[in-house]
Amino acid sequence: MNATASEQGKQDHLVRGILALILATLFFAGQDAVTKHLTASVAVPQLLFVRYFFFALFALIYASRKRRLRQAFRAHRPLTQLLRGLLIWAEIGMFAYGLRFLGIAEMHSIFACFPLIITALSVPMLGESVGWRRWIAVSAGFIGTLIIIQPGSGVFSTPALIALACAFMFAIYNLVTRKVSRADSFETSLLYFGVVGFAASLTVVPFYWEPLLPQQLILLLLISATSICGHLLLIKSLELAPAVILQPFNYFILVWAMIIGYSFYGEVLEATTLAGAALVVGSGIYIARREYLVARTTQRRLRRAMYPPEA
Repeated sequence: MNATASEQGKQDHLVRGILALILATLFFAGQDAVTKHLTASVAVPQLLFVRYFFFALFALIYASRKRRLRQAFRAHRPLTQLLRGLLIWAEIGMFAYGLRFLGIAEMHSIFACFPLIITALSVPMLGESVGWRRWIAVSAGFIGTLIIIQPGSGVFSTPALIALACAFMFAIYNLVTRKVSRADSFETSLLYFGVVGFAASLTVVPFYWEPLLPQQLILLLLISATSICGHLLLIKSLELAPAVILQPFNYFILVWAMIIGYSFYGEVLEATTLAGAALVVGSGIYIARREYLVARTTQRRLRRAMYPPEA
């Protein structure tokens, strides 16, 4: 009876974690929709400054509730954390700039290849082993990306290359985050994310600052609120369910981007773009499933080694 109740509790946690992640992707897609509207009238450095100001406050408050700030700021690899913070700051700025020229759904269709890049780069950067099945999935996903940005189409342009560069930067950011998380706490990484980004914004924004209209300020506050809500839900989802199970549900952001892009901007993706996006997402989901199966097999082997069956 207790075992059944325990299993039911785990299932409930998994469902709640998945729902929290899906809701987080909705907030992030909504944030991108507002960002796209604002980049037409507000400079990207100014947008980053306001967004990072509030996110840095959120990071400081969150970290202080978990441990002392002095301890949270102590990183085993402070230079790596600094470079990591600058990398994601630059990626967010480039993504916002790309939204000036590409639709939300187009941007995310290209950006969706970042998990494939993570898998490919995890071999040289982290020394991880990737089986032949996952290499085939990575290759299929990159073919899907090429279908989306095919030469001669309207999507193949400098903004499309910006979106692809963002995917590479975000993939490297994830790999570096995975590396520093082996020694540093989540609170430390969150602090460096917020504080480094705010400091970087502070050095650039004086050259771009212009008085804001009340409507622009409200939308900037809305971006900050959706970012914080999205990250809180993301943190909660990771508390409730393992990341390897949650990974496929990150692709819901592409679904939300298509719905929001069509509803507010009249964006309609071409059949080739949809086909390429389906290939990218399908490859990513397959890789996530293979990683889950490999991790489960490894855990079983470790249990057998530690607790061998009695003769």
